[in-house]
Amino acid sequence: MQVTWIKSTTNEWLPLNTFNLNGVSGNGVYVIWHAGNPSKVVYVGEGDIAARLTAHRTNAAIQKYAPHGLLVTWAYVGTQAHRDGIERYLADNWGPLVGDAHPDVVPIAVNSPWS
Repeated sequence: MQVTWIKSTTNEWLPLNTFNLNGVSGNGVYVIWHAGNPSKVVYVGEGDIAARLTAHRTNAAIQKYAPHGLLVTWAYVGTQAHRDGIERYLADNWGPLVGDAHPDVVPIAVNSPWS
């Protein structure tokens, strides 16, 4: 499945803790990573994008990677079944540092945010 990964209006990755969530609405899948060397996926998830990212801004397990610079992108995905399958695929492929409760469903492959 081809999805559109969100970036800033200047085509930059969004800093998780400081970008303005006003105007972000809808459901989808998202990837949070740190910009360390090497960079590493910290968390993958799905649901109401604004609500989930707001919660992650105060999640200690995620925020412990903030000194490396936390970045985020997401893709809007309409159906729950697709979101679950994509989350499973993202988690299987990038082995996030935080979180292990991903849907037990058949993975749905999507294009990488970094390709």
